[in-house]
Amino acid sequence: MNSCSIVLLIVQQRQVRNLADDKKENELDCCECFQVHPDVLKTVNEQMPAEEELYDLAELFKVFGDSTRIRILFVLFEAEVCVCDLAQILGMTQSAISHQLKILKRSKLVTSRREGKSVFYSLADDHVRTIIGQGREHIEE
Repeated sequence: MNSCSIVLLIVQQRQVRNLADDKKENELDCCECFQVHPDVLKTVNEQMPAEEELYDLAELFKVFGDSTRIRILFVLFEAEVCVCDLAQILGMTQSAISHQLKILKRSKLVTSRREGKSVFYSLADDHVRTIIGQGREHIEE
């Protein structure tokens, strides 16, 4: 066996070990036996929101799943702005910005007001800032 063969063998062994380690990391710990805890089920079922509320909450969090919308919200943290300003700040077309603003407005995260020919956008309330702040804290942990 020459030195190239030895190096290749070592690399292959490391790859196999890495695959095994990756598999362990991706496995979920599960109970070894099936046992239901009625007291826990009762408490959880009493506190579980209605299905409609869960759906609405999931829809709200979907809105935060787009980085352009997040960037728009960060701009609105600082100032009330029109679509022209947002397009310039974010380097996007007014059409693309308007599309994202429509989604944010429909979700009650932003509000608008008309002044002459311009429409200005701002945060609907401080809940938006709180939600984003909590998200940032979570990812920084």
